[in-house]
Amino acid sequence: MIWTPQSVLSREPYKVLLKRGEFIDSRRENRFVPYKIYYPSDYDQDIKAPVILWSHGFGGNRDGASFISRYIAAHGYVIVHMTHLGTDSSLWEGKEGHPWDILRKVKISRETTLNRMYDVPFVLDQLPIWAKENPEIEQIMDLGNIGMSGHSFGAMTTQVMAGMRFPREKDDLSDFRDERIKAGILYSPVPIGHITDEAPELVYGPISIPLLHMTGTQDDSPLEGFDYTHRLVVHEHSSHPEKYLHVLEEGDHMIYNGTRGKLGANPNREAHEEEIMVNSLAFWEGYLKDQDHALEYLKAQGL
Repeated sequence: MIWTPQSVLSREPYKVLLKRGEFIDSRRENRFVPYKIYYPSDYDQDIKAPVILWSHGFGGNRDGASFISRYIAAHGYVIVHMTHLGTDSSLWEGKEGHPWDILRKVKISRETTLNRMYDVPFVLDQLPIWAKENPEIEQIMDLGNIGMSGHSFGAMTTQVMAGMRFPREKDDLSDFRDERIKAGILYSPVPIGHITDEAPELVYGPISIPLLHMTGTQDDSPLEGFDYTHRLVVHEHSSHPEKYLHVLEEGDHMIYNGTRGKLGANPNREAHEEEIMVNSLAFWEGYLKDQDHALEYLKAQGL
């Protein structure tokens, strides 16, 4: 069987439905973790739908990157978007000025960043409880088959869950790996050389799951100014043998989020989004549905 974009795009997709709500973590002073869950309606495949977590970028929220998640869910997946309070859109909403200008002035504490990391295993702990309260989704979702993805700050969060070492408050590199996550996609990976002097091999080498790293030749940081080549450090030094790199020609930072920020119109947006969606689906089909022909397709594209 040959896996191609044409074969995927010709499929009859499932209708996608949404559920929103909030998980409350009593162990962290009743911290709220808002969620938005995309799921396929009338799902009828023999295997249950894998679950994929989504973590947003700095100043984002659970509503970002909907074009990716709707597409993936329509092909038989349950996608769980989280909002990480303290690094979300509440930092700029209702304030005068452009969000990027506001965010450039915001100082995020290490504790706030670490709370992002703690949100992920907390949400994974809550999902079985949530599923029992939503039996129509429980019957189709496979909570033993989990992936994770994220954009920018959310990519970094995914890197940490994948095994990248991250410094705690006292700058000691620590392991936050969640073994329930089998594979991940990084949209605009984020290296952390600005917060640790440790060798890249010690920081990224422990990544222990297959990852698809996505960036673009115009994927400059909108807040810090570094260019896309800086993002390649994560891929270069991660030691897991199953790693893929997709560099989108003229792709910019916001193409993965579905919004533009201060960036101008992207004349290639439709083509870029299709490429992102198809390659993302191929990766998930390969690692969460064991379809070897999907991985062969990725390799044939030079990823």
